Amino acid sequence: MSNTVLNCGYVPLVDSAPLIIARELGFAAEEGLDLNLIQQPSWSALRDMLALGHLDAAQMLSPMPVAMSLGLGGLPAKIDSLMGLSANGTVFGVSTRLADALGMLPFGDPNLLLSALITRDPQPLRVGVPFPFSMHRLLLSYWIGTAPDLKVEIVTVPPPRMADAVAEGHVDAFWVGEPWGSAIVGRGVGSILMAGRHVWGFAPEKVLAARHDWIADNPDTTRQLMRAVYQSARWLDLEKNKPLAIEILGRSEHLNLAHEVIEPAVTGFLTLTQGGTPTKVDRFLMFHNHAASFPWRSQAAWIAGQLGADATGIGRAKQCFRTDLYRENLGPIGADLPGASEKIEGTIREETAVASSRGQMILAPDAFFDGRTFDFAATAAE
Repeated sequence: MSNTVLNCGYVPLVDSAPLIIARELGFAAEEGLDLNLIQQPSWSALRDMLALGHLDAAQMLSPMPVAMSLGLGGLPAKIDSLMGLSANGTVFGVSTRLADALGMLPFGDPNLLLSALITRDPQPLRVGVPFPFSMHRLLLSYWIGTAPDLKVEIVTVPPPRMADAVAEGHVDAFWVGEPWGSAIVGRGVGSILMAGRHVWGFAPEKVLAARHDWIADNPDTTRQLMRAVYQSARWLDLEKNKPLAIEILGRSEHLNLAHEVIEPAVTGFLTLTQGGTPTKVDRFLMFHNHAASFPWRSQAAWIAGQLGADATGIGRAKQCFRTDLYRENLGPIGADLPGASEKIEGTIREETAVASSRGQMILAPDAFFDGRTFDFAATAAE
């Protein structure tokens, strides 16, 4: 019997790795899928291709299914997040010209960095982000929301073009996923000043998404896809597999980049300025560990809240993060499942054991830089 062909869209980023590895190492084939990966030039193109049915599933920025459930931007479509593809993995940096003006700053101090940016010239700070409905933009807005005197102009730039935008002076700063931050440093046109996790310790970055009606019509294919991606993400977070992962991701048919540009995200050792010594960033990018692939409904609620949703909208957002399918499809193959589908976001300041289907699991710190916490328990999913 031939495998089921499944068309899946992605944007060339390191955190598309669970899809690429699922195809290249045979996790998809073992589930009976011929995973046809279709690279997209931008997030808007990917969104429209999925909404119109030209793609069966796709890697998506975690806020995209929530925004679509709220009717924000683009084509109207009901899109569900089946599971997380990655947590964290983004960087904020500035052009070399601005870095020189700011002077020496410690890496990873959002408060000190904000103070330095406020005291620069009064012109708006032009920050490149990959998409309006992205975790990059939400974290940027949350961070600068504590500094109302800082004027910011947000500019949408597709990730592969971010280095050109910095080099040509179209933006002063950037918030982008890897490897494109490291590519900017490698070209000598910018410096990395902090990681996204310095603003939110455990931010859902990319998700595996599909149309709600396609999921309902294809329960077996949905289960096969989720299981293949789960096994792939588990493989990716094993230290011994990182060299092979870097080699596969760098191939011409995928990211088409030198291993030196991909390695920082996979290993967590970031080079902050051209020629500098790599700096270790703990929990920089996670695919599986610490329940990174679990679609926490409280994270959907946080995203919806940042997008301005009311209680009804937050309830709708929770519903599109499919914890039910995660439990139903991955529990039987031994996935460790958290006891709850929501948590109070921002309360975990160190690795913490919580109840799970196999006894206990360890969750990673999820604190926000300003110490705030978010409890959405009173807002029920519709």
